[in-house]
Amino acid sequence: RQKKRSVSLAKCTMLQEGFRILRRSLVLDHALTSYITKCSITTTSAKWVKKMPDRPKPPPEEEFTEVFLHGSGPGGQKINKTSSAVQLKHIPTGLVLKVQEHRSRSQNRKLARQKLAERLDVMERGSESRVAVKAEVKRKKKSSATKKTKRKYRRLEEEKARELEEAEDDDLAEDDSPEAAKGPEVRQ
Repeated sequence: RQKKRSVSLAKCTMLQEGFRILRRSLVLDHALTSYITKCSITTTSAKWVKKMPDRPKPPPEEEFTEVFLHGSGPGGQKINKTSSAVQLKHIPTGLVLKVQEHRSRSQNRKLARQKLAERLDVMERGSESRVAVKAEVKRKKKSSATKKTKRKYRRLEEEKARELEEAEDDDLAEDDSPEAAKGPEVRQ
């Protein structure tokens, strides 16, 4: 009898624990779904957004030569003394590229490889290259902003002209009224 009681107690505690977990999960699930519905933001589906072309990969090290040159331009004596400028020459195409945007040689090396990859991408793919696509997007944004400002000022001019017409019409209506034709009233 003692054994049956301990087994039933164990089952009862397991059931109670299970109900407790289930209740917690249901409460959390309800809270989570209500939070998600409250905080949901409608966005454009990723399928509809035009994908930007991938960044071009730098060419293999065997395809170009790398030379470090003394810098020039603003930056003082330190730029002129150190060989932090990087010059890359792509052997198959003969393309030469010099980069000196940072004081650090390692940053200039990394940037030079990126720029070389972009230039080669433009040469290979033309208007489908990443640089060309980015330039096209930038051009479209600028032209749409220009159109928007033109529309805005055209609308303002039209409103101003309409207000002037209405003011002139009101003035003419006051002058044409029968009371205005009689002239001013004179009291004696």
